[in-house]
Amino acid sequence: MVVVIVVKAYNMGVSLAEFVKDQRKKVGLTQEEFADKAGVALTVVRKIEQGKDNLSLSKVNQVLLMFGHSLAPISNKKL
Repeated sequence: MVVVIVVKAYNMGVSLAEFVKDQRKKVGLTQEEFADKAGVALTVVRKIEQGKDNLSLSKVNQVLLMFGHSLAPISNKKL
């Protein structure tokens, strides 16, 4: 099963790619430095920032945890 995740950060229309890139630049790190600090491969950071859709949720969460965030599935069913 393939799951496509579309993320809006802070519900302000910012994509996951834009959010990660902006936050990384705010802390003054290159992609390589950031990948090293997040404990992921450089290719993971590049794929996220390029908006690729074939990403591992666990790797995305490793990156997002650097900013105090994470992704989790939510139900779109009405309760």
